[in-house]
Amino acid sequence: QVQLVESGGGLVQPGGSLRLSCAASGIFFSVYAMGWYRQAPGKQRELVARTTSSGKTITADSVKGRFTISRVNAKNTVYLEMNSLKPEDTAVYYCNAESPITGNTYWGQGTQVTVSS
Repeated sequence: QVQLVESGGGLVQPGGSLRLSCAASGIFFSVYAMGWYRQAPGKQRELVARTTSSGKTITADSVKGRFTISRVNAKNTVYLEMNSLKPEDTAVYYCNAESPITGNTYWGQGTQVTVSS
């Protein structure tokens, strides 16, 4: 049974920082591409950042220079370090795992990030 469990969301003031974590189980974590997506009210889910099994990363232009994705395979965990947060970063953030072999995709339950003064 695959589980992706996000944590670290919350309420933060503009300019603040948060670190999201996603702990995976039930998959061979090291071979999976891992990503963070977000969905704001009334908007489509969008890619925030993604890291492949080899450590290559891509980051959305809207968060480039502010957000950093990283992974620790020994802990089956992927992180999203978010700095200089803006109100427009407010959304539910979802962890995603994708197998490069089968294409199977899994999602976490999401964690709310609210940026407001």
